[in-house]
Amino acid sequence: MYDRALKVDQDSTETSEGLRIGRDLINATVPFAKESVKLSWWHVAATFTLLGVALAGAGLAPWWPLQLLFSVLASLLMVRTFITYHDYMHRAILPRSRVAWLLFRVYSALALTPPRSWKKSHNYHHGHVGQVSSSSIGAFPIMTTQMWREASWGERTSYRITRHPLTVLTGYITIFFFSITLRPLLQDPVRHWDSLLALVGHAAMITLLWIFGGFNAVFFVLLLPMTIASALGSYLFFAQHSFKRMHVLSPEAWSYYRAALESSSYMRLNKLMQWFTGNIGFHHIHHLNVRIPFYRLPEVMAAIPELQSPITTTLSPRDIRDCFRCCLWDEDRQRFVTYREASGLAPA
Repeated sequence: MYDRALKVDQDSTETSEGLRIGRDLINATVPFAKESVKLSWWHVAATFTLLGVALAGAGLAPWWPLQLLFSVLASLLMVRTFITYHDYMHRAILPRSRVAWLLFRVYSALALTPPRSWKKSHNYHHGHVGQVSSSSIGAFPIMTTQMWREASWGERTSYRITRHPLTVLTGYITIFFFSITLRPLLQDPVRHWDSLLALVGHAAMITLLWIFGGFNAVFFVLLLPMTIASALGSYLFFAQHSFKRMHVLSPEAWSYYRAALESSSYMRLNKLMQWFTGNIGFHHIHHLNVRIPFYRLPEVMAAIPELQSPITTTLSPRDIRDCFRCCLWDEDRQRFVTYREASGLAPA
C-alpha cells in the first residue's frame, strides 16, 4: 500500500486509489491527539504503583529467585514508566498538570533521563529521522557506503561501536548514563544542570539501597532491572529506525510524512508486551503525530486504513539479527547493507 502511495508527487494529497497521503493523512490523525485526563492519570498512577510494588518485592522478598522474578517484572514496568515520561515530554499527556510536572521531574532525577538533554536530543531525532548523519544526536548514526569509504579509521571505529549490539545491550551505561546524562553535562554544565541532578539522584538511590539492604538490594532493585529495561528500550529505539525495507531519505525528499511511514517501523508484539512497552511499537503513527497519547495509538491504526500496512518488524531472533545487519545505507541499491557487503561494492 505505502509503496504505491509514496511514488506520487509530494504536493499530492491522494493517490489514484483514493488513499490519503502527506498533509491529509497527518490531518486525519489530529482528532486522536486529544487525551482523556482521567485516563492519562489512570495509566500513569497504575504504572507507577505497579512499579513501586515490583521494586519493593525485589528488595524485600525473602528468597532470591522471588527477588529475581520481581526484578524482571520491574524491568518491564520501567519500560512502560519511561513511555509515560516520553509522552509527557511530548505534551501528549497531562501537559498542564503541576502534579505530573513534579512526578516526572522526580522520575527523571532517578532514572537518568534529565528533561533538558532528553527533550533537545529527542526533538532533534523527530526532525531528522530517516536522514543520513554520522553523528548520534538523539539517534543512532547512519552512514552511506560512500561516506564509509571516505571515513578515517577512527570515524569507522566510532560508528561501528555506536551501532554495535553490545552498545545497545549495555544501554544503561552507554546510552542512559553516558549519552543522555553525562556527555551533555560535560559539554554544557550550565545548561544541563539537571543532568548533574540526575547523576546525584541515581547515586544517592544506589547508596541508600546499599546502606539499608546491601548488595542484594542494589542488584535486584536497581542494577538488574535498569540493565534489562535500558537494553530493551535501547533496542526498541534502534530497531524502529534500523530495519529491512527502511528508506533513508535525502534532505530534499524528507518530510514528516515520509519519515514516519518509510523510516519508522511498526513492531508487531503480543498484547502483553504491547502493554509493557506502552504501544511504542506503533512507531510509524507516533512519528506522524507526536501528540497522540500512547494509549490511543492502536485506536488510530484501527481507524485509519492508510496506517494499517506499515513496514513491520518483531522481537523474533531473525528480525533482531536483520536489524543489526542494517549497517550502512547504499544509495545506489536503496537499501541497507552489511559492512562486509559494503567492502565488496565497487566505488562509484
